[in-house]
Amino acid sequence: MGNSQDGSWTTHRVWVYGDDVNTDVIFPGRYTYTVSAANEVAAHALEDLDTSFAAQVQPGDVIVAGRNWGNGSSREQAVTALKYAGVAAVIAESFARIYYRNCINQGLLPVVCPGLAARLHTGDTIQIDRAAGRLLAAGQEYTISRLSPSVQAILDAGGLVPMLQRRFKGESVS
Repeated sequence: MGNSQDGSWTTHRVWVYGDDVNTDVIFPGRYTYTVSAANEVAAHALEDLDTSFAAQVQPGDVIVAGRNWGNGSSREQAVTALKYAGVAAVIAESFARIYYRNCINQGLLPVVCPGLAARLHTGDTIQIDRAAGRLLAAGQEYTISRLSPSVQAILDAGGLVPMLQRRFKGESVS
């Protein structure tokens, strides 16, 4: 375990949260119309749940959560706040449907992995091999779903809007 044939494992520090974390906790609604710059949006990520998150998150960190991550409103800032803060992926037991789609549209990797949050603590590390659909955490290997080529193309482009902008400019988009 730990070595893929093509060496595509990536290592990430995790932030662990529980069930039913809603969009208003991920990005407080009171800032929806008062902040817009990426650094300002990122500065308020998870502030009502974990006051240390925005100051201590590092590029490439991953959120690992329980069930129903991102329930609540459809506001995209609940995704962009995490993306702007440098979060590489949100791995949850399950996602609210609209939040999952917003992750893809905004270029933030959503991964479903039941039972993972119960095995980890904030600060632990995990390894992910997206191409092979594998995740290593706490000495155990998990199978994760591979993304469809169309969803992977959106994520690779950084989100739906950047992908479409490239396509309309005539640039190659996978």
